[in-house]
Amino acid sequence: MTTSNPTSRGTERLGLLGRKVGMMRVFTDDGDAIPVTVLDVSNNRVTQVKTPETDGYTALQLAFGDRKASRVTKPEAGHRAKAGSQGAEVLQEFRVTPEVAAEYKPGAQVPVGVFAVGEIIHQENLYRA
Repeated sequence: MTTSNPTSRGTERLGLLGRKVGMMRVFTDDGDAIPVTVLDVSNNRVTQVKTPETDGYTALQLAFGDRKASRVTKPEAGHRAKAGSQGAEVLQEFRVTPEVAAEYKPGAQVPVGVFAVGEIIHQENLYRA
């Protein structure tokens, strides 16, 4: 699952990868219950920083989750070794501005702080049956 700003469709914005943990309720001061979705967006790490000089565009490649070493192909293992990370369940690219890309190095963690408190996000689901 990826999360990003809803106004960023077609623009360059960093997002996070995550997994739905479950649902819960948040109560307002009036006692009304609001259903909320709980997402696990921990362990987002940068596996590659793409630059216009090498790739023709600027992007960050993020990985989420872990995968057993026996389930990772050799080319994928070599790609991950450059970033100093292990296999990942999900791999996604986010096009970003050169200024944002300069803040991250391969192997760096992407914090939840890329979103502001109360910011509305756009979420895309990947359903596997």
